[in-house]
Order: sequence, then structure tokens, then C-alpha cells
Amino acid sequence: MHSKRFRGSPQFLRTPGRVARLEVPRVVALSREGIAADSVLDVGTGSGLFAEAFRQGAKRVAGVDVSEEMLTVARQAVPSVTFVQASMEDLPFAAQAFDLIFLGQVLHEAESMERALAEAFRCAARRVAVLEWPPDREEAMGPPLAHRLQPEEVLAAGEALGCQRCEALSLKHFVLYRFTLAR
Repeated sequence: MHSKRFRGSPQFLRTPGRVARLEVPRVVALSREGIAADSVLDVGTGSGLFAEAFRQGAKRVAGVDVSEEMLTVARQAVPSVTFVQASMEDLPFAAQAFDLIFLGQVLHEAESMERALAEAFRCAARRVAVLEWPPDREEAMGPPLAHRLQPEEVLAAGEALGCQRCEALSLKHFVLYRFTLAR
């Protein structure tokens, strides 16, 4: 198993304290801000928490995860969403298949951040949004600092992929990267 992958239980991903820290409604609103997002792909969906939130206001939502255990929980929690087993580095969707691609607390787990972002950019028609841990604040939850991504590294990768507008928005506990595409 890849050393940076989350090894906790799927149920942990929906504990009230964790969900409150995620600021789910705010993250969803900021991810959609300024674009029409009728279709959303939640990459690294885990228990389907963000897929469920994106379901409000979207015509089509799908989620992918490498873990069948996670997908079983997601399918039970959000039966109205299509969930598929796949890695973020090899998404099984056509180019520009979704208006918005969302990666929630998963990009730091990629075997290749650049390859995972390239796949997200390929499948996105309007925007890629990435929720990640801050690089300089180790807390009780989250990966070790050595596994966290540096903002300049993430933004530079987006620019190299042709992002029209790359932003890093600081939230209370996380960083939301928004990559608006020129399509």
C-alpha cells in the first residue's frame, strides 16, 4: 500500500468533529463560486461526504476512490451518486466530462501530484478545486508535515498545466486551491 494513503476507518470521515472542521458548505460554495457546475466529480471521495454536499445544486455527481471499503460506505450514505473504484492518477472519464473536479484532502496522497492534477485538468471543463492541509501546522488530525504540499508547488503545477487563474484560499483549518480553466 502507498505510504501516504489514509488508513483510518471510513466511519471516522463522518465524525461530527471532523465534519465541522471541514467547513463543508463553505468549501462547496467556494469551489463553485463564479462557474456553472452542473456536473461534479469528487476524487478521493472516501465516505462520500463532499459528493453528498455537491449533490445539492448539481445535475450529476460522481465519486472515485481507490478503496472499495470507502466506496461501500459512500454508496450506503449517498445512493443517488455514482461511485467508481479508480485512482486519481488514472480517472476513467472522458476529457472535460465534468464542470468541476474536486479533490478533498487527497492530493498529498498521490504517487505523483503532477499526474493526479493532469488527470483532474483533463476531465474538468471549468474548474479543479483541491482542499488540502496547511503545510505549516501539524494538528491532531491530518498527515505529518512531511506529507503536506507546499502552496507554491501546487500553484506552479496548475500554471504548468495551463490554468487560467490559480488561487490558494486560506480557510480556518485548510487551504482551498482553485484552478479556473480557459476552455
